[in-house]
Amino acid sequence: MIKKIRNKLKNKIVGIAGAGGLGSNCAVSLARAGVGNLIITDFDMIEESNLNRQYYFYNQIGQKKVLALKKNIKEINKKVNVKALDIKLNSTNIIEIFNDCDVVIEAFDKAEMKQMIIETVLDKMPDKPIIVGIGIAGWGNNNLLKTLKTDNLYICGDGTSEVTDKQPPLAPRVGIVANMLANQTLEILLKNI
Repeated sequence: MIKKIRNKLKNKIVGIAGAGGLGSNCAVSLARAGVGNLIITDFDMIEESNLNRQYYFYNQIGQKKVLALKKNIKEINKKVNVKALDIKLNSTNIIEIFNDCDVVIEAFDKAEMKQMIIETVLDKMPDKPIIVGIGIAGWGNNNLLKTLKTDNLYICGDGTSEVTDKQPPLAPRVGIVANMLANQTLEILLKNI
């Protein structure tokens, strides 16, 4: 069965908007599962404060996230084609960049960026599934984490836990939701297998 899964996934294309806690961990899970093509966008650099929840290493501090993530993924699975784009997304380039993707994953920190990509994909690419992570802050409350679906929009997380000083993003909860994003992607890509 694993060979059948890998054969189906090797030609699939997944777009990931953001290479922080959600995006970096989700990308690694998809690479480990055998998704053949990842398009990852981000314009940020790795900071020491990112290391508590993002798939980077101390010696990568100061590097561009997308370039470091591409290198890390290649260490995991050399067969994955990673297109790493050091770019800030907007409502125009989202369509150009993610047009050929089978699934788009939103992994932004900022609410206005989340809203922009969700609205753009749903409006301009209505047949393309978009999976988003909302409500990842803090710790515990595993039973509040779920996936909700409306048409081609999938929302993973608890939907309410916003990041604050008292409720920071920590590796366990961020990792769980990142893997929910990856798992939902596989559910879509492996339909009818």
